[in-house]
Amino acid sequence: MRGDFGGGEAAAVRLAGGAPLQTALTVADPLAWLALDTSVRAVDWYRPSRLPLWEHTAPLPAGAASFDEPRLALALCHRDGRIRERAVRQAAAYPALLPLLVIRASDWAEPVRERARALLRDLLVVDTAVALTPLILLVGRRDRGNAAVGLLGEILRRAPRECLDALFGHADRGVRRFAYRLAVEERLLTSVELARTASRDEDVVVQTLCGEAALAAVGDSSTGAPDDDVFTPLLGARFPRVRAIGVTALRRAGRPARAEEFLADRAALVRACARYVLRQHGIDPLPWYRRRCCEPGDAALPPGAAIGLAECGQRTDAALLWPLLTHPTPGVRARAVAGLRTLDVTDTRRLLPLLDDAAPGVVREVTAALLPSARSVDTDWLTARLASDQPRHVRVAAFRLLDATGGLERLRASVTLLEDPDHRLRSWAEQSVQGWHLSADVPRGAAEVGELLQRGHHLFSDHVYRRLRWEAGLDR
Repeated sequence: MRGDFGGGEAAAVRLAGGAPLQTALTVADPLAWLALDTSVRAVDWYRPSRLPLWEHTAPLPAGAASFDEPRLALALCHRDGRIRERAVRQAAAYPALLPLLVIRASDWAEPVRERARALLRDLLVVDTAVALTPLILLVGRRDRGNAAVGLLGEILRRAPRECLDALFGHADRGVRRFAYRLAVEERLLTSVELARTASRDEDVVVQTLCGEAALAAVGDSSTGAPDDDVFTPLLGARFPRVRAIGVTALRRAGRPARAEEFLADRAALVRACARYVLRQHGIDPLPWYRRRCCEPGDAALPPGAAIGLAECGQRTDAALLWPLLTHPTPGVRARAVAGLRTLDVTDTRRLLPLLDDAAPGVVREVTAALLPSARSVDTDWLTARLASDQPRHVRVAAFRLLDATGGLERLRASVTLLEDPDHRLRSWAEQSVQGWHLSADVPRGAAEVGELLQRGHHLFSDHVYRRLRWEAGLDR
């Protein structure tokens, strides 16, 4: 099937008609240039000549010694390597076609590729290199695209620091990664600037690169930055990975007391790093967790303290977690349930009332804790919570447990929700019915199974429906 390759085919037709580059395609979009390059050679299989669509509109004149700018753009992408090579020689007079020279620098034909690379080395300056960075990095993913990326690196290394600022804030994370790698290698940013970048950038690669580089530069006489100016943005970042980098570095800085503040962090990675720092200084973090969790009425208790106790504690520490199930903060209740599950200390009788909790997060944790023992839960009690007047998170939890129970209880619950107004619940119920099969605890030939399957008949083909009834011993 022939496609338009992101609008490149239409752009090629407009260029063939003599339209200027600025109106034929979006010149600021690197993907538009790549789409044009592909579409110019795209074969139109629906025409007898099987030529690209633009050649049916206005083909390149045979034997032409030179082309105008729109036709030269087509010639630079032509399927004939000799035409592409001749076009590369003329491209130096048209700066707007520099993006196509970048693409031709990775051409599969060596004469075209080498001539384009030589021309790029002569024409590419700092301003154009910065503007073409997204395209160069995209082309650099190709087998022969490394030369243009290497040339870009050479130019930007010689450029003033201010020229990289546009790349540091670029929307494309690949561009930001390239720019910050270069800045780290050339030591263009101070440790404070790197730490602030790590705390702000949403890309995990940039976070790690800048965070680790900032810490490596701490104490460097060339930066002159106090430790706190670097640690503060890292430890206060909203991204767990950045906080973990800062907490881990507290070991080398000899500041275990600061690491103690992160023992109850909301992220498991950060909590683990904080415990590592304390242990490296001969401090056991477990007593800290026990002290924090021994007062179940403490309104200031952070949720991370409850799960942190389970992460490094023993099963006997569950005695400190059970009272937290009535804590006024939903996050503490949820983390306490998660901690009991981590310690493998779950009591169905004590956890079941929490399925009616007003906080969805608590109910999700209780459901995860009860799933392994779903068969021991009263199915009538769960079925009552499928009613439409129950909160949605309670209904979802009840269905998950009934579904995990299997057998006839699973089929009953699923068929009950087949006409539910909640689209997602209804879809889960339909999938459950379609995946149901007779189990050993369901008697063959049970009339109720036949009635339930009949209510879900519309979910099966006739063949599958007859086979299910045969498996259930209803049709012999």
